[in-house]
Amino acid sequence: MRLTLPRLTILLALGVSPATTFVLPRTANIRSAPKLLLPRINTIDTAPPSSSASALHAKKKTGNSAKDAALAALDALEAREQAAASRGSVATALDFDDEPLSKKDLIKMEKKKAKNNANGAAANGAADLDALLAAVDIEETGLTKKEQMALEKKRLREAKKASSEEERKMREEMEEMEKNKRKKALKALAEIEAMEKASGTINDSSDDSSPSSDDGTTPPQLSKKEAKLAAKEAAKKEEKLAQKALKKKAKQMGISVEELEAMESGENRDEEDGLEVDAGLQELGINGEPSTEATSQPKDKLTAEERIRKERPPPRIRIMESSQPDYTALRLENIAITFRDQPVLTSATWGVQTGDRIGLVGANGAGKTTQLRILAGELEPTAGDVVKSHKDLRVAMLRQEFIDEIDLGRTLREEFMSVFTEEAEIMAQLREAEEQLGKMTGEDADAMQEVLDRMAKLQNKADSKNVNALESRVSKIMDLMGFDPDEGDFTVSMFSGGWKMRIGLGKVLLKDPNILLLDEPTNHLDLESVEWLEAFLRNQNLPMVIVSHDREFLDQVCNKIVDAEGGICTEYNGNYSRFLQLKKARMDSWNAAYNAQEKKIKEERQWINKFRLKQPQAVKQREAQLEKFMKSPDYVQKPPFVGKPFRFRFPPAPRLSPEVAEVKGLTHGYGDGANRLFEDSELFIEKGDRIAIIGPNGAGKSTLLRILMGKEKPNQGSAEIVGSNVFPAYFEQNQADVLDLSKTVVDTVQAASHGQSYNELRALLGQFLFKGDAVEKKVENLSGGEKARLSLCCMMLKESNLLILDEPTNHLDIPAKEMLEEALQHFDGSVVVISHDRYFISKVATTIVAIEDKKLIKYQGDYKFYMDKSKKVKEKIEARYVAGLDRIESAPVIDLEALQQPKKKNFGGAKTAHLVTRKDKGVKNAKRKQEK
Repeated sequence: MRLTLPRLTILLALGVSPATTFVLPRTANIRSAPKLLLPRINTIDTAPPSSSASALHAKKKTGNSAKDAALAALDALEAREQAAASRGSVATALDFDDEPLSKKDLIKMEKKKAKNNANGAAANGAADLDALLAAVDIEETGLTKKEQMALEKKRLREAKKASSEEERKMREEMEEMEKNKRKKALKALAEIEAMEKASGTINDSSDDSSPSSDDGTTPPQLSKKEAKLAAKEAAKKEEKLAQKALKKKAKQMGISVEELEAMESGENRDEEDGLEVDAGLQELGINGEPSTEATSQPKDKLTAEERIRKERPPPRIRIMESSQPDYTALRLENIAITFRDQPVLTSATWGVQTGDRIGLVGANGAGKTTQLRILAGELEPTAGDVVKSHKDLRVAMLRQEFIDEIDLGRTLREEFMSVFTEEAEIMAQLREAEEQLGKMTGEDADAMQEVLDRMAKLQNKADSKNVNALESRVSKIMDLMGFDPDEGDFTVSMFSGGWKMRIGLGKVLLKDPNILLLDEPTNHLDLESVEWLEAFLRNQNLPMVIVSHDREFLDQVCNKIVDAEGGICTEYNGNYSRFLQLKKARMDSWNAAYNAQEKKIKEERQWINKFRLKQPQAVKQREAQLEKFMKSPDYVQKPPFVGKPFRFRFPPAPRLSPEVAEVKGLTHGYGDGANRLFEDSELFIEKGDRIAIIGPNGAGKSTLLRILMGKEKPNQGSAEIVGSNVFPAYFEQNQADVLDLSKTVVDTVQAASHGQSYNELRALLGQFLFKGDAVEKKVENLSGGEKARLSLCCMMLKESNLLILDEPTNHLDIPAKEMLEEALQHFDGSVVVISHDRYFISKVATTIVAIEDKKLIKYQGDYKFYMDKSKKVKEKIEARYVAGLDRIESAPVIDLEALQQPKKKNFGGAKTAHLVTRKDKGVKNAKRKQEK
């Protein structure tokens, strides 16, 4: 809106007659004039500033007040124009014939003049302009509310623009200050280097690297205080940059900063002490960034074992604070064990106490034997605590390889007596002292007294060890293990594997332990021996931990089960049948909770992806909540995955003759006929036979196979392979024990190979679950089941059409046994196997050969057929069934010829495309149906 002021109105308002001389330069348009110049009128008095200020808020009462305000405003404008003209500005005149100025144009003009006025006239001009506008507003018509609001908004915008400009200038100043700080820090480092150079700590070769200022001159020397402060600032800056680089590197590697620090903490830094300052300067680049030379240096990676030892406290052995005298307990708490980069246990927590008979179960390689060794004090864990009830707790362990601890050349009684090593040493020293005393004469009384004192001390030790009762303790253990007194003079080599197990168990019990540890005690036992061992362990008051894959044995003996799976252990109260029920319920609940949680997380992520652009703030909050939940203890971890069981097939068997092997008139025994095994025994093995040889321990099963393979000569008769094209493969009972412990897995397989390539060997090892870094494990670090798998793998490198297997299921877990069963079922040669695992025999054998009364009795049927023939054996086996597990059924019949036939190619389409399957389909068929 523009206010028009006619010329006559202005003159009359100023009290000037038209005749008064008042000349203004003409211009085309008042808005195009950059400056306004009004000549001073002498006839008009100028009002004081107070009247001008009061005119801004004065109401329209009389004409004189408006006149005074207008005169005052015109005087102020005139003074400002004269000042501008004195600085050389060009003045323009107002032509009364042109269109007059509006209020808006006057305001713009005054703002421009206020900017050009550097000596403070802008403030006065603004007040005068406000007075003029107020006067004109009073005289004519004022601005509307809308125009006033627009004007106020414009002022606010300009103020905001000015403030943003001021902030930009402040930021520039701060950046300049940071640059100056960096320069100052570099100067301080140069000053420190110069000071150290002067003191002789830095080599002369560093003179060329001293920095200089931008103009090429040497920077001024800083005081010690300034240099110290600058050095501190530089160190802080370097630390921040290092943390930033560490976070970036950790993000790229996908690990946390703590894990990366743990990995890098053990790495080698600079080995030379004299280059520490130079190394620090090299790591910090010119712009404060880490140099590429420092970051590109190769660093040694920590192994998993070293990382765990660094992150977790060292292992400890603790004693319970208060425990009753008759109470015995041994406990593992948060045990972790890692062999280099192969973690076995991560956090195992469980314990055994008085009254417990614990069965420790799990797959091969789950760490069962390792935990027994930790309990026995033979192996130190990587982390965790072992808690004992008493300091002098005695723990005895029967190992898987107990055969290695038995001297086959000793007699049975001597082998039992070998347990008392400390007592035997005391008795030997006592006998030596007696002999020394017998050789002395009465001349040297002091020496004789010394020997007598030593004999007295030894006798006290012998009495404390109860040495005189050792023979009776051995006789008692022999009777407890089922040996006759006459067998005490038999050599250990005359006993079978089952009786050797009794020898090992008896030696363990002679140590008078507080806690008993048994590792696979039923491997070599027949049914009668297993039943004897079950009754023996149930009658013992010792707390014990048993590792076994015999589910029936665990069900009969144990009252608590510890399941080792996924690096952790879970305790279940009850026998093995109860364990199966509780574990199934626990895993079902775990899987249901995990699946429900994952479904909810999936829906949450879908919502986040959907509204990421529409509601960024809400998405950010929900992402933070989801991340917090996944890190909280309420998050349900993924249940342990039961890995794919190893599956393998024996190599195709070469063509086999109808006659394979024959046992004719065999008579054999040990001890000059005192221990006779066979008397005039007969057996014929044909092509396609799958024979299982069964019998009690000591009946001669393994002896028969050794004679058949030519490793032992019979006393009378013969037992040999008679076929012309027979290639046998023999798996000995202790095949896993003859492996070279110093070799790796892949080296062992390569040594047994027959021209196979490396890739073929790795593929074969993969079938037996030796994958990745597992092929580089030492044989000594393998479990018993893993050694058995490795032995089977080596046996498969040679083509054969006759498999002779002596106890192949020893040390194998349940899935491994099932895969061996399937491989033997699909083998197209002949099989002769010895096993005490009745389930395994029922799945593999189609013919049973039983050793009865020193004869080989052949049953033309599977193990179910054999059970039906013997009512006593059937009742005994059925009484041992485990609830929830399969029962013994007939052996499966597999048509190998049908499997070897090539399958017909399928070119698509339905299988019944060429057949008429619906008689009422189609028009013609419908008509025929109606006619009928």
